Amino acid sequence: MTGSVPERLGGRIVVDDVRPSTPSGDRPAKAVIGGTTTLSADIFRDGHDRLAARVRWKPVGNGKWCAAPMAHVSNDRWEAVVEPTSLGMHMFVIEAWTDRVATWQHDIEVKHEAGQDVTLELQEGRLLLEERAGHVAQAYRAVLREAADRLAGDWRAGLDPALTEVLALAPDPLDHTLSPPHELWVDRERALVGAWYELFPRSEGGLRAAAERRLPAVAAMGFDVVYLPPVHPVGRTCRKGRNNTLEAGPDDPGSPWAIGSEEGGHTAVEPSLGTIEDFDRFVAKAEALGMEVALDYALQCAPDHPWVREHPEWFHHRPDGAIKYAENPPKKYQDIYPINFWPAEDGDREALWTACREILDHWIAHGVRIFRVDNPHTKPLAFWAWLIPAVQAEHPEIVFLAEAFTRPKVMAKLAEVGFSQSYTYFTWRTQKAELQEYIEEVCLGRKADYMRPNFWPNTPDILSGPLRGGPPAAFALRFVLAALSVPSYGIYSGYELGENEPASPGNEEYLYSEKYEVKHRDWNQPGSLAPLITRVNAIRRDHPAFAELGGIHFHYAHNDQLMVFSRRTPDRSDVVLVVLNLDPHNPQSGTLWLDLAELGMPADEPFLGHDELTGETYTWQGPAPYVLLHPTRQPAHVLHVRRTAP
Repeated sequence: MTGSVPERLGGRIVVDDVRPSTPSGDRPAKAVIGGTTTLSADIFRDGHDRLAARVRWKPVGNGKWCAAPMAHVSNDRWEAVVEPTSLGMHMFVIEAWTDRVATWQHDIEVKHEAGQDVTLELQEGRLLLEERAGHVAQAYRAVLREAADRLAGDWRAGLDPALTEVLALAPDPLDHTLSPPHELWVDRERALVGAWYELFPRSEGGLRAAAERRLPAVAAMGFDVVYLPPVHPVGRTCRKGRNNTLEAGPDDPGSPWAIGSEEGGHTAVEPSLGTIEDFDRFVAKAEALGMEVALDYALQCAPDHPWVREHPEWFHHRPDGAIKYAENPPKKYQDIYPINFWPAEDGDREALWTACREILDHWIAHGVRIFRVDNPHTKPLAFWAWLIPAVQAEHPEIVFLAEAFTRPKVMAKLAEVGFSQSYTYFTWRTQKAELQEYIEEVCLGRKADYMRPNFWPNTPDILSGPLRGGPPAAFALRFVLAALSVPSYGIYSGYELGENEPASPGNEEYLYSEKYEVKHRDWNQPGSLAPLITRVNAIRRDHPAFAELGGIHFHYAHNDQLMVFSRRTPDRSDVVLVVLNLDPHNPQSGTLWLDLAELGMPADEPFLGHDELTGETYTWQGPAPYVLLHPTRQPAHVLHVRRTAP
């Protein structure tokens, strides 16, 4: 043998690909309190000896370690399902060891069945059990020692299931291997699950009137979150007029995202909306109705914002000394100044970032627990990596939604550095194949460890796909798809009325956009989707399957206009099958091919599918039922699947 033995040798057991995790590994993955989280890893060693593993986890800074045994799934993959019980940062480690008792049990059983002499194996087993008794808690030692004593008369005593239960509680010190510690941020449920409704209070007469007139109707439709665009004073310099024109009339309210005037900046309320007391009443009314208020967090300024006068160093300047307004060529936003988050002087940067943090502190003090963040991809990732953990360290219940319609890796990185949810690209996914691929990516892929989707069929900026000039059926099908394919979704007010007129053939924005004018709507007009929305939100609440991000499975339909997927809880106690017609103009029919094992249904017995939308119940047998969906009558089947008998 030449050379020298390395000073540090790796252990015999390999613990690889620990999940959940983030790409960099230096940011926490995500979980929610009260929900189940699967912790998993690849675990293997040389040879044929059996292995055992467990996961241990605890809140960082306090609390006791909890432990759960891991089970071998397949192909050296092991996993355990845990339920975090507290908010905030957690730590977990994976432990693995050579399970000498399980190895011995396997060997002696095989040898005995082959008729071989197992006298020495019995002696080995007795010694092994006596040794392991010294490494378990006092209360369990008797189980191992009694089994060791019984081995002389009955070799099957070594196969007692009680041994496995006891030994799973304590690692065998031989080959004991620990993974590096991994971080897991545990949010409250709203970070994963929720139905959002975006509301412009100025179109309802201000904060006080909106609270009294519109909030009850929003709550009655079953929404969990009412999201407000910025409620701050709107600038007058370069204020935009109707349809984003450069000339504003005397009654044009301007864009709420042009923040700041002589009345104040990000911590003030636009006078035409009311006062801070009116805002507080709005929050209290929403809470009384079972909803939360999400507030827009838009870090930009109108030319009249106090920061422009007091801190010109916080903005970008052109060669002529003028402050540069926002552009997304060919779009121009003359009414908005973007902030320079990286000013030349470190002291200026610290002061700016602190001021941005103080905005959040102000609105948190007024009862806001959810922030929808405007264009986070135009701010440094380092800023978010500092800001979000700093806020959540004091307020772990705060939820941040990233409005980041940007490049995929940037969107994912924003989630990794701390954003609770992301808008995603759902708005532009319309065909069956691309929808299925994208939903599987965000629900089942590695991004699901840290990036939670929030599907929006439309926003005040975006009217796309089949909604552009589309019939009510287009709005119905896109709503059902968004609401039932992921745990969080949102719609912008007016969606239920089928507002469908784009600004131009090549422009995704709305004509007569509410961003630039007050909208007067008749919420009681015929054909409203409010009844459908109300029913679907009730279904979401009645069925815990819709609160599971990873519980989705796509089934086959030969007709590409029929999309079929099921959602289930981990234990399959709740299974729902959704069949959706993607064609808003024509009836579509076809034979499905269901994965009955995934549904937990028998292949040779009838089973029931109760349609939660219509109340009808179908009795099916086998994997190939026939369906027919008329878009104007029923956009989908939402079938609670269960056996005909226990």
